[in-house]
This record gives sequence, structure tokens and C-alpha cells, in this order.
Amino acid sequence: MNIKKIAEMAGVSVSTVSKIINNYSDISEETKAKVLEIMKQTGYVPSNSAKTLATKKSNLIGVIFAGKLNVDFTHPFFIEVLNAFKKQMGFLGYDLLFFSNEKFYSVDGDYLARCLHYQVDGCIIVTGQEVEPSISELDHSEIPCIGVDIQLTGKSSGYIMSDNYKMSYKVVEHFYLLGYRELGYIGSTLESDISNMRENGYKDAIESFGLPVTDSWFVNGDNFFESSGYEAMNKMIENGRLPQAIFAASDLIAIGAMRALKEHQLRVPEDIAIVGCDDIDACKYTSPALTTIRQNKDKIGRLAASLLYDLINNQSETSNVVVEPELVVRESCGSKLRQAGIPAMEP
Repeated sequence: MNIKKIAEMAGVSVSTVSKIINNYSDISEETKAKVLEIMKQTGYVPSNSAKTLATKKSNLIGVIFAGKLNVDFTHPFFIEVLNAFKKQMGFLGYDLLFFSNEKFYSVDGDYLARCLHYQVDGCIIVTGQEVEPSISELDHSEIPCIGVDIQLTGKSSGYIMSDNYKMSYKVVEHFYLLGYRELGYIGSTLESDISNMRENGYKDAIESFGLPVTDSWFVNGDNFFESSGYEAMNKMIENGRLPQAIFAASDLIAIGAMRALKEHQLRVPEDIAIVGCDDIDACKYTSPALTTIRQNKDKIGRLAASLLYDLINNQSETSNVVVEPELVVRESCGSKLRQAGIPAMEP
């Protein structure tokens, strides 16, 4: 018997049972009596961590990689964010506890119950794809949570991400100033909110410059990794005529797309220009070096830690922070105007 089973038997949420255990006042007497009776009948005794979560601190922060197609320690963007987060939380006196979801995803593992069990003071939630419903339950609980690239809406939650619309505009502006007018996009799966934000911002920016949006030049892959970019680029090549320039939703997607183009004897940037997103270290060592949108990974990680610390210690209310992106110009984007003998305005 556990807190989740008690909640199911009573027909209430896990957070409601948690509130009753911790003597919160915003639960009706009828609901409280029903839950307490079920606990009595089943012989369920709340763990000490569930009883004392509201009053004691463990100095533990839960780290959750959300979603079926979750990111992990191999993802260069998120690992840099988490490194900065770890250092900042360490300075603030906290340790990190990593939650796995490999076993629990198939049964929608109860993150809230596990957080209560381990008495975490707060959580950082890193987005994946096809996010579990139990993430929403944790988000709307009393446990302070900060999301990275996932928009949390709970009263004790907040989130931080780069300005995805602005980064898309910067890419289109860069392409436009270099003379590119036929623009394409390679994104992650349609279940990815971040990829969709970048795609929507990209389309809006294209239209703001008076250019057409060509659906066949917008292709989605399965994730943010190289293999997805490789497959998506091959699909775009099979569709027929290619755009002059492509924005990829991540650097890894861009690197995979460049490999597919090379296998088809297409040159970057002479035949097609590519811009990635994240500015991982590998961008400097691709051939050609990858132009990209830099997300300030160190700042995102440190801000996430500070925002979560303030939520835990009631020093601020819910905070949603958007970080400014930066265009980093390298070699994967040449000047179409200069190739045609027309002076190009420098981006």
C-alpha cells in the first residue's frame, strides 16, 4: 500500500492525500474523512518523509528527465545546463538526486510520490518528448519546481528557456541579409513544444520579410539527435527541389543533415546553407564550421538554480524567465548575393 493507491481508492489526487497527511487546511472535511477512513481500513501508515515534508528540509533537489523520448547525459546542451545548475545549487548547500523513468514511464510512474518519499526540497524538470501526465501532477503540487524548456504552470513552479521566437527571427534575418529567399526547416518530433515554437517563430519571421512558406521544405524528425537530422534531410532530398537555406532545431540535427547532404554530393554552403541551434562544442569542428544560435547554457543553469532556491525559501513567487539567444556566425552560411557579384549587407 502506498500514497498513490490510497489516492486511487479515494478517487482523489496524490497531492490531495499528501495535503491531508500534512494537515493542510484547504481540503474539505468530507474528503479528509474519506481518505483517513481508507487509510485506517488498509492499515496504511504514512512514511516519516510524507508527514514531515512541509516542515523539514532535506537539502536534496530532484532532477527529472521527463518524457518517453527523454534527454539524458549524452545530450550536450542539457548536460552543460545541468553542470551549471549543479555548481550553483552546490554553492547554495544542496545535493542532487536523479530520478529514472525507464521503468516507470510505461505505467506513468508517480514522480510526486517518489519526491515525497525522498523528501526533496524542490525539483528541476528537463523536458523530453511525450511528457508523462504525472509531471503535471508534480508541477501542481506543493513541491517547488523549475522547468528547463518546459512551461510549468503550478503555483509553486516556474520555468526558464531561451527566447525561441527571437532565435528564429535572428536566423531568418541572417539568411535574408545574405540573399537567401527560399528557406526550409528541420525540426524534432511534432510532440516537442520547443521544436514547434521554433518552427512557428521561423514561419512568422519568413512571412514578416514577405517571403513564401513552402510546406515541402519543412520536415520533422524523431528527436534532436544526428540520426534524426540525417533521416529528415534525406526525406527532404527525396521530395525534390531543395531550399537555399535550412534552419535546424538543434546543432545535432544540423550535423546529421550535413552528413546526408555530403553523401548526395551537395556542398555546404555553396549548394545549401545551414544554421543550427544550441552552439555545442562540436559546431567549431564540423566541416564547414556550423553557424548556430547560441543558447547561454551556463546562465540558464545558474538562473534555474537561483529561481528554484527562491521558490523553496519563499523569497519569490512563480518566475518565468526567457534568456536572450545569440547568433554565432561561422562557415556553413555563405553569401548568395556575393556569389552573384552583388555587394551583401553584413549581418
